[in-house]
Amino acid sequence: MTKHSPFRYFKTSPEIIRLAVMLYVRFPLSLRNVEDLLHERGIEISHETVRFWWNRFGPMFAAEIRRNRVSRMRSYSNWQWHLDEVFVKINGETHYLWRAVDHEGEVLESYVTKRRDRKAALKFLRKVMKRYGGPEVVVTDKLRSYGAAMKVVGNADRQETGRWVNNRAEM
Repeated sequence: MTKHSPFRYFKTSPEIIRLAVMLYVRFPLSLRNVEDLLHERGIEISHETVRFWWNRFGPMFAAEIRRNRVSRMRSYSNWQWHLDEVFVKINGETHYLWRAVDHEGEVLESYVTKRRDRKAALKFLRKVMKRYGGPEVVVTDKLRSYGAAMKVVGNADRQETGRWVNNRAEM
């Protein structure tokens, strides 16, 4: 089965749709400002059309940008992940929010569990590694669950621990 283009039933070309959505997302412009900018270039559309395109194609463009960014980061020679967990209360019950942040501060993945043990850390690591591949270095706090999970995954030699080394993930 062939994959159909998401733009197939639209009269407007995909380039114009991409331009309108990127103008709205990338720059601090309102929908009406995007409408005016495109009107100056001879493209007659409504601000509601821009909003519809943003709702429809925005997540697709964001996923594409994220995918391209991750492929560039994998080729970066010193790609580091900073892993940390935080206590959160959900409906009065304590849970743990696990987060993975890359060396630029971009949140890679979040995961919520009721426990803070090797099993939860292992599940979180596998989830992140399945989506983003393996990093060069994993920076963690001194929680022993990370070390146990890293041994199972096979990245125990790539782990750095320290008291304040992991501050990037704690933002």
